[in-house]
Amino acid sequence: MSPEDFQRIIARGEDSRHQFKRDATNADGLAAELAAFANSGGGWLFLGVNDDGSIAGLDGAAVRRLNQLLGNAASQHVRPPVHPLTENVQTDEGIVIVIEVPDGMAKPYLDNQGRIWVKQGSDKRHVTSREELQRMFQRSGLVYADVVPVADTSIEDIDDKAFNAYFNRRYGESSEFSGLTREQLLQNLGLGDGQVLNLAGLMLFGHNPQRWRPAFELKAVAFPGTVLHDTRYLDSEDIKGTLLEQFRGAFAFIKRNLHHVQHGRSFNTLGELEVPETALEELLVNALIHRDYFTSASIRIMIFADRVEIVSPGHLPDSLSAEDISRGKTIRRNPTLTEHASHILPYRGMGSGIPRALEAWPQIDLVDDAAGNQFSTVIWRPEAEWPGEVTDQVTPPVTPPVTPPVAPPVGRLLGLLAEEGELSNASLRERLNLKDRTHVRQHYIDPALEQGLIEYTIPDKPNSRLQKYRLTAAGQAWLQQQNNKG
Repeated sequence: MSPEDFQRIIARGEDSRHQFKRDATNADGLAAELAAFANSGGGWLFLGVNDDGSIAGLDGAAVRRLNQLLGNAASQHVRPPVHPLTENVQTDEGIVIVIEVPDGMAKPYLDNQGRIWVKQGSDKRHVTSREELQRMFQRSGLVYADVVPVADTSIEDIDDKAFNAYFNRRYGESSEFSGLTREQLLQNLGLGDGQVLNLAGLMLFGHNPQRWRPAFELKAVAFPGTVLHDTRYLDSEDIKGTLLEQFRGAFAFIKRNLHHVQHGRSFNTLGELEVPETALEELLVNALIHRDYFTSASIRIMIFADRVEIVSPGHLPDSLSAEDISRGKTIRRNPTLTEHASHILPYRGMGSGIPRALEAWPQIDLVDDAAGNQFSTVIWRPEAEWPGEVTDQVTPPVTPPVTPPVAPPVGRLLGLLAEEGELSNASLRERLNLKDRTHVRQHYIDPALEQGLIEYTIPDKPNSRLQKYRLTAAGQAWLQQQNNKG
């Protein structure tokens, strides 16, 4: 780890991938930290750093003691053993031991008392729920939600028309002339065991899947404003049925609640959707196929005056990050469902959906909320009710020029600070109705700081727990410019 990388990580503070500890004296406690990282995608533990990011440093004797303690904890107090790597970083205050814990390949990892730990933000927590244990086995490839049998279903619950159309389209012949019974066909295709349907078979071809899995529907609401707690709504619908029926119903809901623009077309034409249909289509299919079916919750679509949010149950699996999937990296959470859905829904696979959506419409935020166990895509609409992008510079000398474009999330942040004066990261997340601390920093705070639109209230201690943010003169000027435009 280079000195620059080290300083950059320390300056950012603790998160789900990086944890600071002044010291460690107990093998069981250290084992719990190692297991939590191994169960949660891996990470780095810094020994010799205080919780606030200040360097405490270690002497030579402490380094030798901690390395022995680490070896004992990793091999004897974690089951199965983990294999961390260490690096000693020399600082002015002393040595810092950087422990890299790789993402575990044999999850779940347990401590000496048989407890399973996972990361939750910069802390860790004990796993107790059955659903979460199932998800851990899923990440290890031991079980997948889409092939779990659905009790009390049978061959009679298949929609013959939909199944025959699929089989003929994919294999070029009618299922009736395949030489196999319907039970054998479903079993060979991985959609059942010959007796009952599994979840993939039910969600793709079942009559009324919500009879057995009522939570696996899609709830859509359109609000007139920009906040979730608004008691008013313009439109709402609970969309049920197979995945194809849910996709069609959800896409129709979105289209009827967004604006259409002419873009040079004749006045009598419907015009194009304000957000490219390709982007919306890709994100909607991604939510239906890759959601966590071990979680009994519905996909939610919320249309606000400034954005569209698609909220999918289940945060990103394993070590995937929002940045990873934006570059096309993918892990199949529901491999059987994905295999068949790629021939039913407009889905191309290979991790291309998110990059394709971003290419069609870059104004998309990807929010992985591990604590809330959900993944959201936030599609910013071009006609926001709060300040949007800057297209002209502020005229000098009345106010300082604001040359770089201001992204919609930054504009929203500036509007909040104008109302409140000063806000901490936690207060900003509460006002924005977002839970992911890292996401708020990366998409709201850091860009605003880089453009000089906001500043720290405690500039000499950027990682202070008392840190807040306020508008600069440039930020105030930008807001004034938007008011003048209005």
